[in-house]
Formats: sequence, structure tokens, C-alpha cells
Amino acid sequence: MSTVTEHPINTRWPAQNPDVIQLYSFPTPNGVKASIALEELGLPYEAHLVTLSDADVKSPEFLALNPNNKIPAIIDPKGPDGEMVTLFESGAILIYLAEKAGKLLGNSAADKAHIIQWLMFQMGGVGPMFGQMGFFVKFAGSEIEDPRPRERYISEAKRLLAVIEKQLDGQDWIAGEFSIADIAIAPWLGALEFYGAKELVGWDNFPNTVAYLERFMARPAVQKGRNIPPRP
Repeated sequence: MSTVTEHPINTRWPAQNPDVIQLYSFPTPNGVKASIALEELGLPYEAHLVTLSDADVKSPEFLALNPNNKIPAIIDPKGPDGEMVTLFESGAILIYLAEKAGKLLGNSAADKAHIIQWLMFQMGGVGPMFGQMGFFVKFAGSEIEDPRPRERYISEAKRLLAVIEKQLDGQDWIAGEFSIADIAIAPWLGALEFYGAKELVGWDNFPNTVAYLERFMARPAVQKGRNIPPRP
């Protein structure tokens, strides 16, 4: 297939403007990475609400775009060499969009490597560990009597916060200048309030990180992007 309208996902989430990037997402910490990046980079796009229900993420139409049945996913009808590009995995999407726009990836190869390092820190550490902590603190895992899983993820969240706290000593953003690494990390820090876990991890013991999240949330593109697509 060579156009957005020919892709199976278009039958369930039809594109109104198939010439721009199509975003299929929901405003979770991973989902808003894509919408915030699109806003920060100034790339034209169209957002489609894909709920987390099996009816959406496990539908044949969505699975045709992301066989891993997770948001976000994108279609860029004008990818490299004019070819359409489909992508899932929020980290891959961030790198792709930053390279497309030529922004938020630093000013040198060394900068780019450093930024991607911190992006992978979020993908492999902050996201999975905070998500598991949320499961055992707020969701079904909170009913498990054995305290060890809950304590394990709370302890790991504290360790990761300490890493972030140290990295932010003396600088505003995680890798120097504002970058896709910040777009990856900060939404997950914001999830601590949703999980009701701020007190558990000792949030106030990380003043650099507290100020960092406040700076991030104050950005106009972040304020817009974190609510795209709007929740039903």
C-alpha cells in the first residue's frame, strides 16, 4: 500500500487530511510523547482517538498498524524518499519525528547519542518500572497481600528518580538542551500523581526533578499536546 487511505486502519479511523502525519493514540504517558513531540516540532498532523479497550487496540484495523496492540502509532504519508512510513513504539516515533524535523536531537552526533541514551533510559527503565509500580499501587495488583512486588517497584522507582535528580543538578533539561529525551521522561514523572505514588516514592526529596517537571508542564506545546487526542 502506498497511501493512508489504502491502509486497513483508515476503515475504522478515516483520515480527514491524508496528506499529513496520522497519529493513533490515547493520552497516557506513552501516548502523549507523540502528540507533544508533534506540537514541539511543528509538524502537521491529524490525531485519532484509540482507546485502550480491546475493541480498539485489538481490532484487526489497529493490529494492521501495530501488531503489538499498543498506542501510539503513526503513519507518515511523506516519509523518506516520498515513501509512506508506518511506525509503532513511542521511542522509535520520537526519534523518527525529531530526525524528520531536524530538531530536538542536539547539534552534533555526540549530542544525538547522549539524547538517545536518556531516551532508552526511559524506555527500558522509567516507563516499565513506574508502570509496574502503578499496577501494584493503584490497580489490580494492590489487592495482592504479599508486599514484596509493591515494595520492589517502589524501591526501583526511587532509584530511578535518584538518577534523574543527579543528572538534573545544574541544568534545566535531562541531556543539556530540551530534547526528545525530556518528552520521553517527563510524562512518566507526571504519572506518579495519577498512581497516587508521590508520597510513596518521596517525591519532595527530589527538588531538581520537581522543578524539572514544573518547567516541562509549563511549555505551551506540552500543555496542548498532553490532551491530544482528547479523552472521551
